[in-house]
Amino acid sequence: MIEEKTHISYIPQDWRIIFALTLTFFWFAFLAIYIARNVGWGQFMDLPIEEMGTFLEGAFAFLAFLWLVIGLFIQQSVLAQNNEELRRNNLHSEKQTQAIAATELNARQETFFKIAEGTRRQLGAVSGMLFISSQGPIGNANYSQEDLSEIWKQFASGDSEVFSRLFLTMGAAADFDFTDLFYGTEIRKRHTDNFIVGFDRILKLSEDCDMDNIIKDSLIYSAHGLLTIRMRDLHPDLTFEAITGTNSQQYLERFMATSG
Repeated sequence: MIEEKTHISYIPQDWRIIFALTLTFFWFAFLAIYIARNVGWGQFMDLPIEEMGTFLEGAFAFLAFLWLVIGLFIQQSVLAQNNEELRRNNLHSEKQTQAIAATELNARQETFFKIAEGTRRQLGAVSGMLFISSQGPIGNANYSQEDLSEIWKQFASGDSEVFSRLFLTMGAAADFDFTDLFYGTEIRKRHTDNFIVGFDRILKLSEDCDMDNIIKDSLIYSAHGLLTIRMRDLHPDLTFEAITGTNSQQYLERFMATSG
């Protein structure tokens, strides 16, 4: 049978307690010497109760005061330790709260980017349909069916903004009429309206996970975003107000102000 022995140390860790115990020991030694030399232990035990009480009251008054002061200092030390512990706990809780908030923000951002990728491809498809309607054989025939097939292959390979970039590069021509391109026919107007509404949705969704407008700026200054601004700028006000609740100029000023 194996016997386990546990050694527990009861040595006080606070130097003030050690000092008080040492002083108490010397005080008791002093009282013993005082009684032996001035009164005698035999006569001390025969003292009347009132005289002995007076002696003990004076003898232990010093110790009572000593331990009262030591107790106050120890209490202050314990309170300081408790306050420091509370401060550390509060700091730890604050860090945990920040970590939880950062994790939650990161989760929202991951969800947003997954949705945004799908929406960007959807906007790319809408801009492709608008491009075919205006630039393909059924439009002004600037692009042949073979040219359009090559562009669609580029779109299928992952370049969802290829059609938006083509629209933006067309704007360099001085005689290019964007109004006719976006709103010249009912089909073009419907594609343009769908593009604006789709971009507005993804822009609104970004507000829940964008603390410094970084994501919003990247959306606005992407090819889809710049094309949307051009569409808004030329959109008939009445129809635009029905879609967004404001006219194109107010809409542009608001979004450019928040992204600046």
